[in-house]
Amino acid sequence: MAASPVNEHIRYEPDEHPPALLTIGAGFQAALLIVGGIVLGVVIVFRIADQPASYIAWGVFAALLISGITTILQSARLWRIGAGHILMMGTSGAFFAVCVAALIQGGPALMASLVVVSALFQFALAARLSVLRSVFTPVVSGTVIMLIAATIMPIVFDMLSDAPEGTASMAPPLVAAVTILVVVVLVLRAPASLRLWSPVAGIVVGCAVSAPFGMYDVQYVKDAPWFGVPFSAWPRFDFTPGVEFWALLPAFIVVTIVGAIETIGDGVAIQRVSRRRPQATDYRVVQGALNTDGVGNLLSGLAGTLPNTTYSTSISLAEVTGIAARRVGIVVGVIFIILAFFPKATALLIAIPSPVAAAYVGLLIALLFVQGLRIIVQDGLDHRKATVAGVAFWTGVGFQNGVIFPDLLGEGFLGVLLGNGMTSGAIVAVALMAFVEFSKPRRRRLRVPMNDDTAQQVDDFLRAFASRINWNGDAADRLAAAGEETLVILSQSDDDSEPDDSPRRLAVSARREGNNVDLEFISSLEGENVEDRLTYLSALPTVPDDGEVSYRLLRHYASSVRHQKYHGLDVVTVSVAAA
Repeated sequence: MAASPVNEHIRYEPDEHPPALLTIGAGFQAALLIVGGIVLGVVIVFRIADQPASYIAWGVFAALLISGITTILQSARLWRIGAGHILMMGTSGAFFAVCVAALIQGGPALMASLVVVSALFQFALAARLSVLRSVFTPVVSGTVIMLIAATIMPIVFDMLSDAPEGTASMAPPLVAAVTILVVVVLVLRAPASLRLWSPVAGIVVGCAVSAPFGMYDVQYVKDAPWFGVPFSAWPRFDFTPGVEFWALLPAFIVVTIVGAIETIGDGVAIQRVSRRRPQATDYRVVQGALNTDGVGNLLSGLAGTLPNTTYSTSISLAEVTGIAARRVGIVVGVIFIILAFFPKATALLIAIPSPVAAAYVGLLIALLFVQGLRIIVQDGLDHRKATVAGVAFWTGVGFQNGVIFPDLLGEGFLGVLLGNGMTSGAIVAVALMAFVEFSKPRRRRLRVPMNDDTAQQVDDFLRAFASRINWNGDAADRLAAAGEETLVILSQSDDDSEPDDSPRRLAVSARREGNNVDLEFISSLEGENVEDRLTYLSALPTVPDDGEVSYRLLRHYASSVRHQKYHGLDVVTVSVAAA
């Protein structure tokens, strides 16, 4: 078995410590890229809903402050809150339509109430993610990431031609072309030390080219105050549900679930681009990212501003720069908090011309699309997964572009809900995966305590299952042997854990999948990921120690092994072929 490839492009992994100057520089350029989206999202939604300028100022302040706090939480990972990776947080575009509706129908108090209640669903989803593992799969996550790119790209293309009235017609395409040319050349050909600064270089050069055409809004920067905290505009929190609350709550819940799926995809993707050696996805990281999303939405509701979420740009940025150290995420969060108190500095970034921002963001979104596709393919693409991904993606694209039954949807609830490609595509992906899961043959299950009799009980269970599906003696022996070695590995992990008064329990299930049998071993383990240990067996000494024998035998008997680690629960899936 060949050794897994090493991604030498990764300069700093999450737990490594880049030099202080490099950390600050990487954090600054990441904040530079994100802050405009955080601020503009609030401004656009509040202006559409005809909110006063004082409330808009408060919404921007609160959004930056909360985005900074939650970005730090994502990076620092306190208890079960945070991913422990660079996942930058910012205003959630998925909530734009429903928040506009809430502001128009009931004002800031109604929106705040709905955001707080919907945040509770995110905490619940994070806690029960293991139960939903068969539905929220890498295929669903990868499809949603691709749909994010497909949803945002039309907006990016519109921004390429956005310029002040009277600007020369050649200016926007020239500025955009220069910006993206600088970034692409540096990314493709510059040494690692210069590639890090490709975003800043592209934006600076683009702004410099745009200035003679009058595209950089200097007046906006002059008018912005140096320091300001608009406390007087805080709308307060008032939870008095009325008819409007119950009418909009379903839409908020659906959008919250869609945002959670996006965060699941981001939590999976950031792990794939943050390590030199590929590792199995740690779903405790994903749960931590979801919990932070919930904290952010709860704080946003209490503050009366738009909900926030993970920004998928985090994955593309880590991939381009090769810097995944969590310290960078902490720097980004601190910068957001500082900028919240200095509107003048924020205005400096918001004044960046749209063609400049669109050129670089477009490159990151293109990389994000490829990352989503990679997640789907790496999960093992068969005809079912291909159907789910293909149908869900193109359904989302069709609804996003208003070409699927636009007259029937109208502008009511369904129009708002399905008009967003990410929402409609995610609903289709989840529905199809749920159908695939629930239409499979019924699992046979065994639940036993982990003790001296467990091995015999598991062996009897697996041999009885092999007899039920008419497997011959050799196949039954291989199935039982795979179960035995998996149980030995689980027992080794159990021995290494801290002593506990309550006996550890094991749930084993078996289901036939074509010519294979899929076994699931569910328990609570300590130590490393079994899937990772099997992946790197080829790098271990030729003569293994006693602890490695079961891993080598399991690799011999099983056609595939997956290990999903959640908080308080581990799921080891072993596939055994009939021949």
